[in-house]
Amino acid sequence: MPFCRHSTPNSSPVSWIQSRRRLVSKHSHSQSVAIRPVAGNSTMANSVRVAVVQMTSVNDIAANFATCSRLVKEESKIWISLGGFQEKGQDDAQLCNTHVLIDDTGNIRSKYRKIHLFVVDVPGGAVYKESSFIEGGKEVVMVDSSIGRLGVTVCYDLRFPGLYQLLRFQHEAQVLLVPAAFTKVTGQAHWEILLRARAIETQCYVIAAAQAGKHNDKRESYGDSLIIDP
Repeated sequence: MPFCRHSTPNSSPVSWIQSRRRLVSKHSHSQSVAIRPVAGNSTMANSVRVAVVQMTSVNDIAANFATCSRLVKEESKIWISLGGFQEKGQDDAQLCNTHVLIDDTGNIRSKYRKIHLFVVDVPGGAVYKESSFIEGGKEVVMVDSSIGRLGVTVCYDLRFPGLYQLLRFQHEAQVLLVPAAFTKVTGQAHWEILLRARAIETQCYVIAAAQAGKHNDKRESYGDSLIIDP
């Protein structure tokens, strides 16, 4: 599991990122961010490590969960950002695209239901209307953690800068979480530049775990999981 390490001195919950890692593997089945304190080194007493994991989900749900379990079973005392999950909505006809944040004691600290729903109609290509089966969320979510205040979002939210400015300037988020499954076409065109734009305009760290690879005959995700500094 690749790591990006950053220091968190007392003056600032997140002061710098030592390195940015671009993930290219398309075979790990966990779309998640893991946050773990670093111990045993006095010069890093206030440090944490952040891992961002790329995935290729397939139609076998049991296999997906088994691989997720394998990836995290050797870790302990970590926060995990997982999303998005299909959560039951207010009625049987609708679901929610939900980002779940679990703390280092195993408790669910927050659930964010995606506000902006994905709609695309590519001429001669894919047609996808998330609103036909997903119920949009209504609440902005932020959570205090060991690396600062987290702003919680999902995928297509990335195209709406107003949400991120609200998280940063009204709710004082310091780290923005963006688990996503951008399509191959839209990812190649916009994924990295949008993440960098959100980081620059809010002066926040951005952690973006991404699905990657071909899920089935009709769907392929771009991947390219990133951790970006302000």
